[in-house]
Amino acid sequence: MGLSKPDLSGSTAFITGTTRGIGKAIALALAEQGCNVVSTGKTSEHDDYGEDRDLEGSIEQTAREVEERGAEALPIKLDVRDEGSVEAAAEEAIDHFGEVNVVINNASAIQLLPTADLPPNRFDLMTDVNVRGTYLTCRAFADHLKSLERDAWVLTNAPPIEIDRSPGSGPYTWSKLGMSFITLSLAGELSGHDVGCNTFWPVTAIDTRATRHFGLGTEDDWRTPEIVSDTVLEILSRDPSAFTGNAVYDEELLRDAGLEDFSEYNLTPGDPEPLSAMIADPDYSRPA
Repeated sequence: MGLSKPDLSGSTAFITGTTRGIGKAIALALAEQGCNVVSTGKTSEHDDYGEDRDLEGSIEQTAREVEERGAEALPIKLDVRDEGSVEAAAEEAIDHFGEVNVVINNASAIQLLPTADLPPNRFDLMTDVNVRGTYLTCRAFADHLKSLERDAWVLTNAPPIEIDRSPGSGPYTWSKLGMSFITLSLAGELSGHDVGCNTFWPVTAIDTRATRHFGLGTEDDWRTPEIVSDTVLEILSRDPSAFTGNAVYDEELLRDAGLEDFSEYNLTPGDPEPLSAMIADPDYSRPA
């Protein structure tokens, strides 16, 4: 059984970290359903990197691909660590589209090292990008989302709080769980305003630059970013007043929605077991 996709015509999503990987996949998936996209990130084609630097994705490139799918796009260069940058981006997005009813915290910094081996400046970077960035983005849009007379969402790419996701990588785990705390706490703060606040997280490693850099399993274990974007679409098809305060795994939510065959998301042919789920959560049990 396949998935039904929501009609997002007239919606606008502000997404952090859209230049590549999961953030870009989410942006394009939403655009396919008619959702306008604010494409944000630190990499812009207007930056002067010199002739020797290869530009691997940009906010403008993602914006163009959104528009190719029939939606409107607005690229905004954004440093989620900076209060002024976030507030200015939120104001520009709202001024341009009139309203923003979907906010997705995707931008993250990652460094998979144990506490004793992680330099303090890398710890600070993960804390600033992941925790502070999520806080600043949620803070910038909270009052606006409450004022809307339509369904609204805050979704964050982060794991369930009760799970120890990465033994041996405590600092990164802390920063990702901080993203979850902020989002799920916001569910209570915005209750009664039809704003659904939820987190989403893959049970397998996803094919991204970080996955390849850190060698998380093998390609037989990885899935494409589209399983995460389909998870976001499934969340957006629900009632935000009823579906809020949840921390969902991609596979579990999609199975609940009726999906039975996950082979379309495999990076390699066939239907390999998601062995990298063991990396994400040693206690995860794949549904029968």
